[in-house]
Amino acid sequence: MHQDVGPSDPEFDVGGLLGADSRLSVSARLRLFHRVLEETSAPIVILGPDLRHLYVNPAMARIDGRPGTEHIGRSPAEAFPGLEVPEDVLRAVLADGVAREASVTGVTTVDGSSQSRWWSAAYHRLDDENGVFGVVGILMETTESRRTQLALDQAHRRLALLDRAALEIGTTLDTDITCRELVELLVPVLADVVGVELLEPADSDQENGRSRPAPGTVRLRRAAWTAIPELRYLGGILGRAGEHIDYQPGADVARVVQTGCTVVDNQPTDEALRATAPDASRVAVYRAATMHSALFVPLIARGETIGTLSLVRAGDSPPFTEDDVEMARDLAYRAATCVDNARRFSREHGVALALQRALLSRPKAPHPDVELATRYLPAGRSAEVGGDWFDAIALPHGRTLLAVGDVMGHGIQAAVDMSHYRALLRVLAAGELSPEEILRSADRMGEEAGLDRVATCLLVLVDPLTNTSTYANAGHLPPLLVSPSGESSLLDLPTGPPLGAGCGGYESLRRSNVPGTVLVLYTDGLVERRDEDIDVSLRRLVDVRLAPDAPLESLVDTLVARLVVAPMEDDVAVVVARRVVGGP
Repeated sequence: MHQDVGPSDPEFDVGGLLGADSRLSVSARLRLFHRVLEETSAPIVILGPDLRHLYVNPAMARIDGRPGTEHIGRSPAEAFPGLEVPEDVLRAVLADGVAREASVTGVTTVDGSSQSRWWSAAYHRLDDENGVFGVVGILMETTESRRTQLALDQAHRRLALLDRAALEIGTTLDTDITCRELVELLVPVLADVVGVELLEPADSDQENGRSRPAPGTVRLRRAAWTAIPELRYLGGILGRAGEHIDYQPGADVARVVQTGCTVVDNQPTDEALRATAPDASRVAVYRAATMHSALFVPLIARGETIGTLSLVRAGDSPPFTEDDVEMARDLAYRAATCVDNARRFSREHGVALALQRALLSRPKAPHPDVELATRYLPAGRSAEVGGDWFDAIALPHGRTLLAVGDVMGHGIQAAVDMSHYRALLRVLAAGELSPEEILRSADRMGEEAGLDRVATCLLVLVDPLTNTSTYANAGHLPPLLVSPSGESSLLDLPTGPPLGAGCGGYESLRRSNVPGTVLVLYTDGLVERRDEDIDVSLRRLVDVRLAPDAPLESLVDTLVARLVVAPMEDDVAVVVARRVVGGP
């Protein structure tokens, strides 16, 4: 049993915390110790061997705003229900007498205001020769430093996510792929369910045979949607990517579209959810999936709302915070620019492709002694339309002029310039000029006409009277010849500058025609690959096995199948020709 220490005990007569020469009386020293405990700003608590409070100083009592006497005799969980006190650490200190440090965290409520707080606690055992009296805990609050660290961590996470967004969103010029990149980035980092929905032109419903939405209803096309694995089944219920969703008047998404403002809906009641969901019937689905909070952010590009980003949390995920809202806004801003660029590109690509197809009319028919197969493949949606073209022109005296060319650059202007070069060559070819003269004149006239872009071009004049073919090259890739025995080789030609440069300097090469030889003309889209030397690309072309006596269309199929890699990054034009043995 512990005994009270009296004034006559030697522990108070000598030494002590105040030094051996202290002249203070025992009662004065006790009052001084008590004053330190009562007036210090450090929370101090003493617990007995049963871990129930024996003493709580005023600083400790102020944690929850109740008098210290109300905590006496209670366990930490009973006295401070909002705190997570490490009782296992307290028991260990009582058991072995080794002092320990630990963290105390929790939510305190004072004057109706709740806040999360953190402390660093040091625990020491109180004992003497008579046994263990209890344990004393001294706390130092670290809330401010902890909040600062949390803010820094949040800023780092935010920057890391924005860095990922810069790398992972907008990797193509495909609208739906861009939206899919966004939702896959955000699940599960920021939400459990994420969707992107886009506004469509007002006449799209009529063009696609859909009935118009009811007055006040907002219709959006779901461009992308994903969720954590256990909630992916919702896609079949709530609408998959590609489907159109109608939002009732007053729905959260409808408000975002109409006002351009962010809407946060944390833990709404069923009644509120019935009014803000796309339609009231979805409330039961939301509750069954434990979805409890939602965040809706407008996608705004160039001052125009083009769609919405919807984020939903379910289960144990916390409601959305202001930091979450700011993060979502930053990501939505970046994504909206990428989505808008992709949408604009899709429209311009469609216009350019339609224009190119209109301008790239079928080649004129060659003379009957020249068998011909051609193929034009526009680039995929990840690249702009190019300026590739080909032609076959029947000339007097049984001659046929074959041409293939490529305007530098992409887009509508490249397609327009392609049509100008093609028309120039047709006009010049009618003047019975040699191939090098045609190129020389086209180069000069293109420069004089002020065409914006230069173009490569390869001409082959097939003359049955002399049984020869004359080649002239303006910066184009060399033709491929397939001999009657099936051996392929590139024809080494003198190469002049591209048309439109105004430099001239073109030469011709004449060769005798070998019966059964197949001639292949092509643009760079057939062979070139990114980050690969052109010699390697041309070697791949030569290595393709082509049967010289096979139908020409099948030879084109073989070339495309062996050489074209999806997704195509450039247009492809191919011309395959062969003299008809015994032809007129």
